[in-house]
Amino acid sequence: MINVVLYQPEKPQNTGNIMRTCVATNAYLHIIGPLTFSLDEKSLLRAGMDYIQELKFKYYNSLEDFFNQNQNITIYFITRYGNKSYDSIDFSTINSNLFVMFGKESTGIPHDLLRQNFSRCLRLPMVPSARSLNLSNTVAIVVYEILRQQHFFGLSTYDAIKGKDFLNEENKNE
Repeated sequence: MINVVLYQPEKPQNTGNIMRTCVATNAYLHIIGPLTFSLDEKSLLRAGMDYIQELKFKYYNSLEDFFNQNQNITIYFITRYGNKSYDSIDFSTINSNLFVMFGKESTGIPHDLLRQNFSRCLRLPMVPSARSLNLSNTVAIVVYEILRQQHFFGLSTYDAIKGKDFLNEENKNE
């Protein structure tokens, strides 16, 4: 299972989008506070998360709290300061201990933490003048690269609601 870790996210809309991505990809979400918004169901519904009950997530009061509760994990840090592309890692063989951390929108992941783990700092390639991409877009890109490498294990490759043959000629009047 992929474990998405958000370090102090600041925008509820991004967090809502990331929650939706986690539900759709069966990823577990870890949110490290403090936060500038509420995680109550009403707030999340406003952020576009209409199936919060399906989300697997845990909230931590601090970075120290997160690391105390998650020991012996493989964690990658997505940061503009990384020198390796996110697709340079072979995620196909990493199991449930795979964690990927994304920083807060304004300042990212604490620089001391990045320095201590520089060999696992990854970046999304982009033009030199661009600082970053939107947080929820970045999470989706990285999660789907991991899933692609794992052959989308456990995910449906067709519309399970309407059915695999929905677009066939027989159904053209729908």
